[in-house]
Amino acid sequence: MTVTVDPDLVEAANRAIADGEAESVSGWVSAALVDKVAKDRRLADLRKAIETYELEFGEIAAEELAAQARTDRADAVIVRGRRPVAGSRSPRRPKAASA
Repeated sequence: MTVTVDPDLVEAANRAIADGEAESVSGWVSAALVDKVAKDRRLADLRKAIETYELEFGEIAAEELAAQARTDRADAVIVRGRRPVAGSRSPRRPKAASA
């Protein structure tokens, strides 16, 4: 079996080893694969839950998703910084240059 890995990822693995975050490239890759398998299982479970819900209650409409996203944003707890004032720009994003 041949495994090809992007050179940038190999460098990231080497940095993790140098920083004491991993013992070896093999260990670092194995941990990443464990995380990927767990994520894929959670996503499969979520797909199944949505499918089951929609079979019972009907398809979830785009409008319902948008409304829920607005509610979630309104209910979110700000951990750092402050809630932006409506219509204001984030201080981290500079305004686009005028032509």
